[in-house]
Amino acid sequence: MASAAEQLAANINFGAFAKATELKQRIWFTLLALLVYRLGTYIPIPGIDPQALSQIFQQSAGGILGIFDMFSGGALGRMSILALNITPYISASIIVQLLTAVSPTLEALKKEGESGRKKLNQYTRYGTVALAIVQAYGIAVGLESMRSGAVTAVMEPGMAFRFVTMTTLVGGTVFLMWLGEQITARGVGNGTSLIIFAGIVANLPHAIAATLELGRTGAISTPIILLFIVMAIAVIAFIVFMERAQRRILVQYPKRQMGTKMFGGESSHLPLKINTSGVIPPIFASSLLLLPATVAGFQAQSGATGWLATIAGYVGHGKPAYMILYVALIVFFSFFYTAVVFNPSETADNLKKYGGFIPGIRPGKNTGDYLDYVLTRLTVLGAAYLSIVCILPEILISEYSVPFYFGGTSLLIVVSVTMDTVAQIHSHLLAHQYEGLIKRSKLRGRRG
Repeated sequence: MASAAEQLAANINFGAFAKATELKQRIWFTLLALLVYRLGTYIPIPGIDPQALSQIFQQSAGGILGIFDMFSGGALGRMSILALNITPYISASIIVQLLTAVSPTLEALKKEGESGRKKLNQYTRYGTVALAIVQAYGIAVGLESMRSGAVTAVMEPGMAFRFVTMTTLVGGTVFLMWLGEQITARGVGNGTSLIIFAGIVANLPHAIAATLELGRTGAISTPIILLFIVMAIAVIAFIVFMERAQRRILVQYPKRQMGTKMFGGESSHLPLKINTSGVIPPIFASSLLLLPATVAGFQAQSGATGWLATIAGYVGHGKPAYMILYVALIVFFSFFYTAVVFNPSETADNLKKYGGFIPGIRPGKNTGDYLDYVLTRLTVLGAAYLSIVCILPEILISEYSVPFYFGGTSLLIVVSVTMDTVAQIHSHLLAHQYEGLIKRSKLRGRRG
């Protein structure tokens, strides 16, 4: 027998969507906000030579700059006012989460509810500005040292250029942070994730065209392109399956008597995702591995060589050392970030506080140990899943020169954000259905 919520979900169709006026307004607001973001990625920083910058960037795009340029939708390669994108905000959020796990003061703020969450969000904003200032200064100094032959990327280097660049980049990051919060509050989906999603998707047509051009010129055979398309569809289906997979732990609540009536005695489930860490492990692993290659590329441009160039040669794309380290770092960050975002002991204490227990497991420490045991096994599966999804595209990139945007990290982000956005649209439609039922019941009550 289907529940009332499942019956409502089954009845959702385009007719229900057409009647959901608020949902349509939210979707239009989200699309317009993302359009504003995309327009901002084409406004350049003052004092930059676009042609020289394009030549220099192409020489080092295979490093960590390639990842950041992918997330920024090409804004970094064009060195626009939104070149830093939303990455300082993401870094600040992760830092605040890590500090919350080790700092008793921040942990107490987290437990205060809405007021504590607002304070933590404020700390995240301050951290975003601080990180953006540091990164903007680094970009300004790096731009002054970039050159392609006798042509430099900056027309007039100096303190004035650094100040203008820092002000522009920090302002662009703060604007994107505000825009992401507005999308979250007044639009559909998580604003930060949608901004990264828009940047990746905006470059997919160019990547597809580049792949087809490789097939036209004979650099890649037609069977290989068809095999790649089939594999991409299979990987997307695999990501959807694994992201939706859960381990549901049965939680029982005891009966209690109030007067002559019995309350409670219900059972619910504690859902544990297989991939609790999300897309954080592949992003961190890629950034760490590509950092030596990027620094070595800058050294080569300036005519200097060093030990970083030797390391970059061993951990380049397609090399065995790169593949092994990539998988090892994904596994490490999967366990590390899962331990940060989910605390089995705290969950066990909350269950004990509200009288809940897992059948066959004693409340308290034993419940925490059991949750830790289950979560560890799930994290092993999640880390293996992330490793498979990320390593297969890397092999294609190294062997057949498939465009970088088809990497495992980009596929994970696109699929995950799409699923989250669709789930939010579905929840808005369900809420609209419930509102319609409530209005009908009130009208019937008045008529009666």
